[in-house]
Amino acid sequence: MYSDKVMDHFENPRNVGEIEDADGVGTVGNAKCGDIMKMYIKVEDEKISEIKFKTFGCGAAIATSSITTEIVKGKTIEEAQKLSNQAVADALDGLPPAKMHCSNLAADALHKAINNYLGIEEEEANGEEDHHAHDHGEECTLDMN
Repeated sequence: MYSDKVMDHFENPRNVGEIEDADGVGTVGNAKCGDIMKMYIKVEDEKISEIKFKTFGCGAAIATSSITTEIVKGKTIEEAQKLSNQAVADALDGLPPAKMHCSNLAADALHKAINNYLGIEEEEANGEEDHHAHDHGEECTLDMN
């Protein structure tokens, strides 16, 4: 069901934790399955110098959070803002269709952290679709991270 990369990032997640003096923090959740992600970024010279996450959710949610931190660490804010849900899934060699919402949550948490850093309010954020309560048709298994 899951690729080796998904399993690796679930079993050995990278950059877990929080940054006490973060420059930006983004939190997202999915009311249907209970996944909650919080992403913390530290920015130096307009580049993400440090990034950490805390995720309560299924294995795919943990894996997408982990890979997202690896993809954008060291990237400019502008580059990180362009990270798409599909790029997150592709970096993990794909996700089952019922778990694609997890890549949405990871990218959304990152984008919210960047918007928080930039001082952009929720409603100003380019009319981004709210993934908090969309129905993906399957309950997630909750694993404590």
